[in-house]
Amino acid sequence: MKTMLLSKEDCRAIARHAGLDVLMDELIDRLTRAIDEYDPQRTSVLARDGFHYHNPYHGLLEWMPVMQVGDTATVKVVGYHPANPTVKGLPTILSTISNYDVTTGHLVGLVDGTFLTALRTAAASAVATRVLAKSGSDTVGMIGCGAQAVSQLHALSRVMSIDRVLFHDRDPKVAATFAERASVGGRVSARFDQTATAALVSTSDVLCTTTSVAIGEGPVFEDRDLRAWVHVNAVGSDFSGKFELPRSLLERSLVVPDCREQAQREGECQQLPPDRIDTDLVALIQQRERFVGSRDKSSVFDSTGWAYEDHVVMQLFLDHAREMGVGTAIEIESHTDDPHDPYDFIVSGAKSEVGSRESEVRS
Repeated sequence: MKTMLLSKEDCRAIARHAGLDVLMDELIDRLTRAIDEYDPQRTSVLARDGFHYHNPYHGLLEWMPVMQVGDTATVKVVGYHPANPTVKGLPTILSTISNYDVTTGHLVGLVDGTFLTALRTAAASAVATRVLAKSGSDTVGMIGCGAQAVSQLHALSRVMSIDRVLFHDRDPKVAATFAERASVGGRVSARFDQTATAALVSTSDVLCTTTSVAIGEGPVFEDRDLRAWVHVNAVGSDFSGKFELPRSLLERSLVVPDCREQAQREGECQQLPPDRIDTDLVALIQQRERFVGSRDKSSVFDSTGWAYEDHVVMQLFLDHAREMGVGTAIEIESHTDDPHDPYDFIVSGAKSEVGSRESEVRS
């Protein structure tokens, strides 16, 4: 009945031991395989839900559940607070991921979700990009240069050969440090150029939008002079009324949401009628041969964050933790010797303490 806790330090140890490139490669491959094998009869994924508030800044706290029927359930609780970096000195996204045995309800594991969310969101973009980006694409445009942009670029570098990175952020301080943050340790070896959005979107083969644009303030760029084959990973939409892309781009592109129901409610897909949403990430991967011709046309991956991705990344880290022997196993739940007496653990615990003290005295 012990729960495995993986703290920030444990996740750091796993990342350093495996190496970030290897860890990202493993995650991309695992996520691709998991989607390939996805069966809604065996895996139940619910659209996320939560609380939206101003306290005093705009934020939300939401939960994202997924269940492997007859096995385990994974639930991520995530906080999204765009003011965090400037007001609190904290990441925009803070989260934890928990895993439960559905035969008993036992909490099997609890893991830092902040780092894992950055990894799995980026890996999902890489999975879609590997199918949809035009062969030979080597120029990536980044609009929004915060934390998620770093992992997005890293993941893309694992599935395409990047020669040039064009980037823009409305905060000059964030833009000024992006190249250093994204290329530290040689993760992304490319030429970085800060530029205006108009020049960025007209030159990029693959475009990533990772902004915290406010509700009603989108799109973050104009639909002008984009390359006919541009592939866009739209990551920043997560509220009703919030979007990053111009509607005209969506209307002429192959649009692929990660979670259709969720994307229609709070992603880029909220700008389109339901019958215009072409497919989803599961169909894209399971029927990838259908989309070979789409590489020469514009495409959009509408990434709102799919709970299934959280399940996959948590299992990856739990597997590494077992192999390395890291993590802390503790008893959180107050199960008792007598399942009919909720107070039994208090009494039996007191008896155990007395017995231990008497043993020490005799010694």
